[in-house]
Amino acid sequence: MIEVLIVEDEAPISNLICLALTKEGYRCTCAYDGAQAADLLEQNQFDLILLDVMLPQVDGFELMEYIRPLEIPVIFLTAKGTVQDRVKGLRLGAEDYIVKPFEIVELLARIDVVLRRYKKCDMVLNVGGLTIDTGSMQVWRDGVEISLTRTEYELLLLFARNPRRAMYRETIYERVWGEEYPFGSKAVDLHVQRLRKKVGWERMLQAVNKVGYRLEVER
Repeated sequence: MIEVLIVEDEAPISNLICLALTKEGYRCTCAYDGAQAADLLEQNQFDLILLDVMLPQVDGFELMEYIRPLEIPVIFLTAKGTVQDRVKGLRLGAEDYIVKPFEIVELLARIDVVLRRYKKCDMVLNVGGLTIDTGSMQVWRDGVEISLTRTEYELLLLFARNPRRAMYRETIYERVWGEEYPFGSKAVDLHVQRLRKKVGWERMLQAVNKVGYRLEVER
């Protein structure tokens, strides 16, 4: 499981990010000032750090000097949005710099990009009788390649990385289409129906009443 350290002094923002990431399968630890974050980094191993700049005791830019030798990818999340601040953050070694306020769906997408860059995500997944190569974006069943559209592939990958989790249609749409879910849209249902047939998940990719869908596979 991917371990994420959230360094944010505003508890409501920290809690919101933690809740969103936990729902996506990440394990989160929260720090509320730079000194606490440094202590946690000494005691634990993390795959990603989400870092505010304006922190008590030790600010985010100063903390980067401590983080850099650890070679842990960092995404800045901050209200400091000037060009100079962004350039400084990137030159200090951050992988990305997101200015508040931001949409959670954008944060999730950028996290995914950074983790892929660092090869923190599994490159080959074996789920539900399928082999999924996330590097080449190819899918096979019993050695036969299955041709999928880009949307079908992203949908497949979302379920494959979140087995046995009931996922809301709204969440599915935002993660795959990258947009806010249009009320009453049937896009998710139509694509799920096609995906089931193409990959042979007619029984495994189950509808969840008043929620969305769940990929039911053996543990």
